[in-house]
Amino acid sequence: MAITVPRRQLFIGGQWTEPLRRQTLPVVNPATEDIIGYIPAATSEDVELAVEAARKALTRNKGKDWAKASGAVRAKYLRAIAAKVTERKSELSNLEAIDCGKPLDEAAWDMDDVAGCFEYYADLAEGLDAKQKAPLSLPMDTFKGYVLKEPIGVVGLITPWNYPLLMAVWKVAPALAAGCTAILKPSELASVTCLELADICREVGLPPGVLNILTGLGTEAGAPLAAHPQVDKIVFTGSTATGSNIMTSAAQLVKPVSLELGGKSPIIVFDDVDIDKAVEWTMFGCFWTNGQICSATSRLLVHEKIADEFLDKLVKWTKNIKISDPFEEGCRLGPVVSKGQYERVVKFVSNARKEGATVLCGGARPEHLKKGYFVEPAIISNVTTSMEIWRDEVFGPVLCVKTFSTEDEAIQLANDSQYGLAGAVLSNDLKRCDRVSKAFEAGIVWVNCSQPCFCQAPWGGTKRSGFGRELGEWGLENYLSVKQVTQYISNEPWGWYKPPSKL
Repeated sequence: MAITVPRRQLFIGGQWTEPLRRQTLPVVNPATEDIIGYIPAATSEDVELAVEAARKALTRNKGKDWAKASGAVRAKYLRAIAAKVTERKSELSNLEAIDCGKPLDEAAWDMDDVAGCFEYYADLAEGLDAKQKAPLSLPMDTFKGYVLKEPIGVVGLITPWNYPLLMAVWKVAPALAAGCTAILKPSELASVTCLELADICREVGLPPGVLNILTGLGTEAGAPLAAHPQVDKIVFTGSTATGSNIMTSAAQLVKPVSLELGGKSPIIVFDDVDIDKAVEWTMFGCFWTNGQICSATSRLLVHEKIADEFLDKLVKWTKNIKISDPFEEGCRLGPVVSKGQYERVVKFVSNARKEGATVLCGGARPEHLKKGYFVEPAIISNVTTSMEIWRDEVFGPVLCVKTFSTEDEAIQLANDSQYGLAGAVLSNDLKRCDRVSKAFEAGIVWVNCSQPCFCQAPWGGTKRSGFGRELGEWGLENYLSVKQVTQYISNEPWGWYKPPSKL
């Protein structure tokens, strides 16, 4: 099946706009290593134009066109975008799979979630109108007060390559629902579907400048966006190192940021589980999306009583995963996104072996795939807590394993991490699951599963996994500023100061 990558430009002020320096970046199919197209490469000059367009859209007609329009008006556009995503699901799924390497079935699932996310925030946008002027209960009857929720302004949205369109929409949909205007900067490694989102916005008549999309390198486009004085907030998903740089840049302007960063999440498997079910959830928690998930439960803690049987089945199941071109029927593991990522994953496995760990399976190129950035899913045992493979995020299909004997030991090992994005606990004892859920130092907990994500539920972490929450009502609050209004309602003078004597 021939898939053509559309040739697009930057999307600024509702128009396709060639980068001022006329630079491009190649689009590489990670399954074949072939260049299949090009995307425009924005630089600081283009960022200036995009910020100007977003600022104009925010204040056009004194804000009545967007920022101060009713939530119902904005909801119509969000629903129109959702309908177009659904209409173009097949095309968008194909482009996502060929651009970032995820299996086509996963890409199709992502597109359903993209449409659902726009629909969900359309509902919340409508609900905002009813929440305006929410009364305050004050202790003095001479005053009354209420709260206004207003868009925070122009926001910069910087997004990753593992869920190129979906994670962009996790930011775009609530930002637009809140009445913000936005500049989206997707990862240079997977931007194709985000440019198609621009085309959809153009089709549905989204007011010009409400959403601007700049593709390009992080250093050339992302950094000047984060540092721009006319951008009121930055929301970022990506590495902890880049998140730290964004915080530093934003701090110079006392600019708020929300960050969803790295993870090295644990999955605890107790000895009372159905082993086959637990094995599958363990695999899904680490190998879904080709192992490139910030929330991957990539540290397996399995009870020592079942460890041998569990690992034996886990290795057999893992070796049975179909690794192939994302478009082959039944593909469950495609290539990682780039040559650099491939080399990173393979090096992590090599280093683990050098440090004394045992590679039970995987960690190298599959024999039947001579081209593409494919890595067999790896399971690594005999790991110590000081090893790189236990402490650092791989962002690839690599699972490391330790055993435990008591609940307290499992919790201690689970929380022994600089990260705190997610955690999973598998047990038939629901009281135990409740205890462990409360004990996890993480923003997301799964019980008897791993990785399900719903746009109604908050998403975000603790420690070096960042702060702030996306999705759910919390995702909308991310883009709203709270203003209190207090009114003196008595007919009597305030009476604090003595009036001047009358002459």
